[in-house]
Amino acid sequence: MTLATTSIHAPLIIDVAGTELSDADRRRVSNPFVGGVIHFARNWRDRAQMTALNTELKTIRPDLLICVDHEGGRVQRFRTDGFTRLPSMRALGELWMRDAMRATQAATATGQVLAAELRACGIDFSFAPVLDLDHGGSSVIGDRSFHRDPRVVALLAKSVMHGMLQMGMRNCGKHFPGHGFVTADSHVEIPVDPRGLKAILEDDARPFDWLSGTLTAVMPAHVIYPKVDKRPAGFSSKWLKDVLRTRLAFDGAIFSDDLSMEAGRYIGGQLLSYADAALAALNAGCDLAMLCNQSIGEGRALDELLDDFGAAAKAGRWQPEAASEARRRALLPDAPHADWNALLVGSTGYRQARQVLAKVGLASA
Repeated sequence: MTLATTSIHAPLIIDVAGTELSDADRRRVSNPFVGGVIHFARNWRDRAQMTALNTELKTIRPDLLICVDHEGGRVQRFRTDGFTRLPSMRALGELWMRDAMRATQAATATGQVLAAELRACGIDFSFAPVLDLDHGGSSVIGDRSFHRDPRVVALLAKSVMHGMLQMGMRNCGKHFPGHGFVTADSHVEIPVDPRGLKAILEDDARPFDWLSGTLTAVMPAHVIYPKVDKRPAGFSSKWLKDVLRTRLAFDGAIFSDDLSMEAGRYIGGQLLSYADAALAALNAGCDLAMLCNQSIGEGRALDELLDDFGAAAKAGRWQPEAASEARRRALLPDAPHADWNALLVGSTGYRQARQVLAKVGLASA
């Protein structure tokens, strides 16, 4: 398959090894199947280094979507050199119980600060907010959830998303149709939710329904819901095409969750290769497939993914889709990012947002 053909759909999200690009990183990012890079704490030293890293990535691939998992609370990749320590989503939910209007204001401010600081370092997109409900038993979700009540989750998430959009960043609701009910951690186990479709749609999936016209991206859960489909949601056309696309009328981008997670490449009890897992996710309805933390060391798993995916595409096991590529590109910011000094001096909205969070005791430098 030629570069001209694959350029209409670059579905793979990968990572890079460190704080600077290696020759191997540059080669992988140049692969036409790669549409994005996700950063982790190991990629961070300070703002100047992160900005330089992202500038080089964009020099190689101007259309590359540079991502990070940066929610606030315990999932915040960058915490030093001026970055605001953002509250957990549970802290916003707890504030809601005391003062709902103040909580929505603080949620909007959280989104503004989150997006403004990331954008000032050249990052395009964060996988936030979490829409999972807090059923009380999930260690992997826990305080990443706003609340048990789907109405509270939807309204606070919408406020966070509004704040992000004000600062030029799209959003990603996760983990569809809901990860909060199961206790198993999908990073190390394969969670199973025994409930039926009706129960899930009336509870955990409600925020995805109510926000389907506002969300720009969704990430499905690595959870099996056997009464709906024996496949995990991220590999299930029933969940992604029949429920999310058709029933809930969602038309944004769908990302797979990390395919390196324990639950990320098992289908029917069989462990798939990374390329086969990516193909399964894309053929089920994902627009983008993500493989994390495989660039460290020799990065053999990433090279195998790229080689095997290219061979599969050449053999006709995957067909590029212009609509999926359009959804990926729609997540890119509309304007170049401001630098950090311009943010501090020129952005009244950013300064006011930090003041809001400080006033309610939900953020610190």
